[in-house]
Amino acid sequence: MKFSKRIIDMQESPIRKLVPLSEETKKNGKKVYHLNIGQPDIKTPTEFMDSIKKYDEEVLSYSFSEGLPELIDSFISYYKTYDINFEKDEILITNGGSEAILFSILAISDDGDEILVPEPFYTNYNGFSSSAGVNVVPITTKAENGFKLPTKKTVQSLVTDKTKAILISNPGNPTGTVYTSEEMNMLRDIAKENNLYIIADEVYREFIYDGFEYRSFATFEDIKDRVILVDSISKRYSACGARIGMIGSKNKDLIKQILKLCQGRLCVPTLEQIGAANLINVTPKYFNEVVAEYKKRRDVVYNALSNMENVICKKPHGAFYIIAKLPVDNAEDFVKWLLTDFDVDGETIMLAPAEGFYSTKGLGIDEVRISYVLNEESLKKSMKILELGLKKYS
Repeated sequence: MKFSKRIIDMQESPIRKLVPLSEETKKNGKKVYHLNIGQPDIKTPTEFMDSIKKYDEEVLSYSFSEGLPELIDSFISYYKTYDINFEKDEILITNGGSEAILFSILAISDDGDEILVPEPFYTNYNGFSSSAGVNVVPITTKAENGFKLPTKKTVQSLVTDKTKAILISNPGNPTGTVYTSEEMNMLRDIAKENNLYIIADEVYREFIYDGFEYRSFATFEDIKDRVILVDSISKRYSACGARIGMIGSKNKDLIKQILKLCQGRLCVPTLEQIGAANLINVTPKYFNEVVAEYKKRRDVVYNALSNMENVICKKPHGAFYIIAKLPVDNAEDFVKWLLTDFDVDGETIMLAPAEGFYSTKGLGIDEVRISYVLNEESLKKSMKILELGLKKYS
């Protein structure tokens, strides 16, 4: 039996494809510190669980395709704290940020169209695009200069008559980059001049350090009709398993079109929406503590990497990821070796090979993404394992 070209061409997740190897390592008695996936260990706010526990209906019914009204209202109130003013018919609730990205791509692109994406990028951008018949055109950035965007001339040269949008994560996954006003203005201008959408994936907006400032593309008044804001509660509230995301846009006609896709999958799970709607009552104290905690973890990992011989990385100022260039020929082989052949006192680590976060062939082959979502003590142990592993591997 044959498979579709669409599914064959779709890449495996570099974050998850080595999971069977890590599970085998655990069966053999080793402890594995998972630095490969952005699964926070921060406690989910009690507001989420408490709201679900109060649900006492006899029938667990379908929700509205566009989402529960109280959850939409909750998102509206949340965005007002960032001077983003959405109306009820400008928001759609999705099954996580992933569905929001896929639906956005499907709504604005046809088979063979192109989307510009700064690379390295969240690997599913490539998976979602290829499954929709859309080509990712990379805007290449480099670890050596902190993954800053290239010049306007360089980005403009990538635009063709097939280009439909710029898709960007800010703060960035997997780089932790926080884009400057100058970089955002440049992308704004390119979108205006070439009649492009901007799909703004801003799920890490709370996690910004070192006095850097966050600005949403949704606050650009002159491109409000072409900005598609993608969001999720997964990282913000450490509620990855809830799978609650959102699409927001001032382009009401676009929202009406995306609603067709929402109707096709019926609805987002009702109980999770009920829990998510109550998260608006989480106090700022929660975020202040979480951001301070992640900054400490960032410093543990970055300082350790900076002191490792021949390791290249710039300090990330957002999200909870670091891309590091290692002194190895092939990072995936090294990651496998750490799992199968190396340990320190019965403990080892799992990293995400970074090649899968690039679209350009050959890039990222010697890089890894490190997710600093574990507690400080675990991160310190992990960095020591990495340091000793690199010395032995080389």
